[in-house]
Amino acid sequence: MVRFIFRRLLQVIPVFLGTTLLVYYMVFALPGDPIAALFGDRQPPQSVIDALRAQYNLDQPFWVQYGLFIKNLFTFNLGVDFTQQPIADSLARAFPVTAMLAIEALIIQAVFGIAFGVFAGLKKGKLFDSTVLVVSLLVIAVPTFVLGFVFQLVFGVQLGWAKPTVGANADWGNLILPAVVLGLVSFAYVLRLTRASVSENMNADYVRTATAKGLSRPRVVMAHILRNSLIPVVTYLGANLGGLMGGAIVTEGIFNVPGVGNKLFQAIARSEGPTIVAIVSVLVLVFVITNLLVDLLYAWLDPRIRYDQ
Repeated sequence: MVRFIFRRLLQVIPVFLGTTLLVYYMVFALPGDPIAALFGDRQPPQSVIDALRAQYNLDQPFWVQYGLFIKNLFTFNLGVDFTQQPIADSLARAFPVTAMLAIEALIIQAVFGIAFGVFAGLKKGKLFDSTVLVVSLLVIAVPTFVLGFVFQLVFGVQLGWAKPTVGANADWGNLILPAVVLGLVSFAYVLRLTRASVSENMNADYVRTATAKGLSRPRVVMAHILRNSLIPVVTYLGANLGGLMGGAIVTEGIFNVPGVGNKLFQAIARSEGPTIVAIVSVLVLVFVITNLLVDLLYAWLDPRIRYDQ
């Protein structure tokens, strides 16, 4: 167990450095001067521009900028953004909101996706299975921003079941509607993946053996079919948690959620390299940690998997 975790943690280092380097390079390569863009049509004194460029290390070559950023990152000094607000404070306020949104979306897609997928897999080829496949395909085909505006209009404005915009009151209840929109496409993938895995495992030898021993149908489904079918689903869900947090930009923008997605969008618009890479670094760590937890769950789902392999 300890060796397994240590090996996985060693893999984090090149992933983390490579991701931050790539993102920082793309931000560095963007055209235009972000300092000049701060003042719009006004032309500030050259001394002010030089001072701001020195403050954000924009007067240094790329490798020097990146090296200073990594040094500050490992010393937990993220600096300030272009509005002179500490980046760490902004992330501390925004990250819990996006985490709540992503967790709600993950729970929705996991519970309903697995449930519908199991029933569709057990009734393969029947009306319920065909209906579920068609509906899930329609959900996948519709872009997230379209789903967001439709749900906001129908359930938020016309029916009044939820607040159409979240605003500063970002709690678990107010985030339900954006969480549904955020998790809907992934719900369709979880459903189809669970359905395919269940329908495949129904014909496995160990299922026929369990049935021949006289085990009840619910016990065969829960203890044998479902447990083994969840391995690819858990893999997808673990990898998707980081994707949900990173993909919340559109959803948070539609529902005015004060989370990481909004902060990232604003930072991209202002070409704030340190802020962008800081947010991406947090998302990379979330992605790596969730994948580590998924690897640990494998041994529980399938006893044949060992940590020393």
